[in-house]
Amino acid sequence: MSRLNKRFTAKLQKSPNKGGWTYVVWAESVEFFGTRGIVKVRGSVDGQPFRTSFMALGDGRHKLPVKAAILKTIAKKAGDSVTIHLQERIED
Repeated sequence: MSRLNKRFTAKLQKSPNKGGWTYVVWAESVEFFGTRGIVKVRGSVDGQPFRTSFMALGDGRHKLPVKAAILKTIAKKAGDSVTIHLQERIED
């Protein structure tokens, strides 16, 4: 595991597909992580902790899914901005 202390703000987006995820896109992710692959992380969204994976979009960016339970807790939805605080990169 690698400790991180990176914060960024992004707008929540929702996939138009039925049952689609809500997520944020981070344009600097490939440069920051040094990979275009999946990156497992631990951190927080507006102060609410999460553990999930950045998923490559194939264009030099990653998306980070935000679970419905977290969205409910922070009272946010697609179109709202959130602050992501990355605390740890989890390596297998």
